Amino acid sequence: MPVATFCLVALDCPDPESLARFYADVLGGEVKHDNGENWLELHAPDGVRLAFQCVPGHRPPEWPRADANSQQLHLDFKVVDMDRAQEQVLALGATPLDLDDGGGERDFRVYADPAGHPFCLCR
Repeated sequence: MPVATFCLVALDCPDPESLARFYADVLGGEVKHDNGENWLELHAPDGVRLAFQCVPGHRPPEWPRADANSQQLHLDFKVVDMDRAQEQVLALGATPLDLDDGGGERDFRVYADPAGHPFCLCR
């Protein structure tokens, strides 16, 4: 018997509204203001929920460091067409971190969202 069930992933950020809109554009779904302006939730079409929490002075992780300012977590998103998905997330404001997938030999590319959180597009 499990102790708990998965509920959501919450991301600290300086601007919950803009980061929630970024992920809504990437994943689809609806952004809800259930708990005021400092906490927004994205309800994605597949039932996944991402929350965005305002943290003044937010400092994004530095990828790929593993010391005092490690990435702590990252999100993976499966895509059908890597090049098209890359073009779309860059147009939405993502920053490339590691795009060298060895000509398709490695199954992922790494980006940062507008608040600096690492995420991967995966084949």
